[in-house]
Amino acid sequence: MSVIARISSLAMRDRITTVGFALTGGWLLLVALFWILTPPQEDASGGIARLVATAGIVLPVALVWLGVSLGRQLAILRAEAQELRDRLNRLQPDYQPADDYPLEAAEPARPASVPAPVQPRPVINERPARPEAPTGDPVDSVTLIRALNFPDGPDDQEAIDALRLSLKDPANSRVLRSAQDVVTLMAGRDVYMDNMPPEAARPDVWRRFADGERGSAVAALGGIHDPEAMEIVTGMMDQDEVFRDTAQHFLRNFDSLIERVVPELDDIQISVLADTRSARAFMLLGRVSGIFG
Repeated sequence: MSVIARISSLAMRDRITTVGFALTGGWLLLVALFWILTPPQEDASGGIARLVATAGIVLPVALVWLGVSLGRQLAILRAEAQELRDRLNRLQPDYQPADDYPLEAAEPARPASVPAPVQPRPVINERPARPEAPTGDPVDSVTLIRALNFPDGPDDQEAIDALRLSLKDPANSRVLRSAQDVVTLMAGRDVYMDNMPPEAARPDVWRRFADGERGSAVAALGGIHDPEAMEIVTGMMDQDEVFRDTAQHFLRNFDSLIERVVPELDDIQISVLADTRSARAFMLLGRVSGIFG
């Protein structure tokens, strides 16, 4: 994690910890006031009464600090997701199209009374063609598959280099950026691709999908069956217009990637591709959207 992301994460965790201390102090103050202001009762001195009283004091404090712990972990995950987004933005090469060439000023008209001298026929210079956006060098399948899984952290230099190379190609860049968007949005709702190991489909099913088959013939590609994750993502698709548009954009881009890349892969490479974070997001969103039948 970078220094800026670490500072942001620590600041958020400090605020969460401060809230935890405040809630704990407030609860203990209420307990102290209760014991001070409540008159003692003779029939409340048994073991069960003391056990209930102790549990009533300790359990709320434990729940508060459980919430603090979860909040701190969520702050770390959000900082890492933001760092990944910033890293992808830095890796994308900028392309600035050349400015239009200025048109030459028209030659002023000559007076009608003065005969124009004979001039040689000018040679018309055609305007140079506007340069096209660079397409980048094609990347090999291993590099692209590694990029589709995204880096495991700032020390995963191989994945970072693979991302840098893959982002130079516009088609790959569209897939990677849309995949990163949906993975980040789902992580914000506690749906993490690392926790979604799919049921592996046979490579020939992926090849049939690449050939254009849809429906029950490729139903095995919807290999993620986590009911809680599917319920969350279904709700996001129904209620969050931004997520729905982002997910549909990703599905189209990944569909095109499969049609373009899978025919060139062997069985092992297809299996590795299917286990990437991007492919898991495709399986989950495709299953929720019903594209696998």
